[in-house]
Amino acid sequence: MWSQRSVVDYSLQRRATLRALRGGQATVMEDVCDADPYLLRAAKFHGEPTDLDCPVCRRERLTHVTYVFGDELGQYSGRIRTMPELEAMARQHGEFSVYVVEVCQGCSWNYLTTSYVLGDGVPRRPPRRQRTAEDEY
Repeated sequence: MWSQRSVVDYSLQRRATLRALRGGQATVMEDVCDADPYLLRAAKFHGEPTDLDCPVCRRERLTHVTYVFGDELGQYSGRIRTMPELEAMARQHGEFSVYVVEVCQGCSWNYLTTSYVLGDGVPRRPPRRQRTAEDEY
């Protein structure tokens, strides 16, 4: 992505967690396979499938769920976006953070894999809040 910066890759931490699991220092259900039901639902309906097998159960393919956060996003901060949407957002906003979480829908493994900042660097005001379906109730 053309404006990607401040990249943090959590693969070493992920590897240490998996090593602890295989070494007996961590338990599957309590320590590593504890995805929130909302995250599992987000992976099912909004996630992007990958070709990677789950490192814990090895039966399911992992799904990436990408969240965006930033003051400039206004009410859209904290929402899930796809990679093509991120490209367009990077040109429309000055700066926002992106977090990519890998999720196994079979065993509930989840791990933050990458975080980075996108945007063209030009500060903007947050968009005005638009009415949503939730406002009607």
